[in-house]
Amino acid sequence: MAASRGRNSRTRRINLRASVPQERLIRTGAESAGVTVTEFILNSACLQAEHILADKRQFVASPNQWQAFMEALDRPGKFIPQLAKFFGETPPARRQSGK
Repeated sequence: MAASRGRNSRTRRINLRASVPQERLIRTGAESAGVTVTEFILNSACLQAEHILADKRQFVASPNQWQAFMEALDRPGKFIPQLAKFFGETPPARRQSGK
């Protein structure tokens, strides 16, 4: 989270609105953590963004799951006539009406 904690390049402003209970909760959390509200919000948002993005980039598998995954990747592909037909068709959005 190095990039999210940097103070050197804080040149951008993000405005947001919160309800009274949300503001109280955020302020209380920031005070409890000993940081400013800005630091608390930025750190929390960046941490959440990193978790979401990491979930899209990597997955964790047991050794058995990994082996099965690698074997599946190494197997030759199957020809499925229905899929070949489906992918060979013109998508409905590109078909001319009336034909």
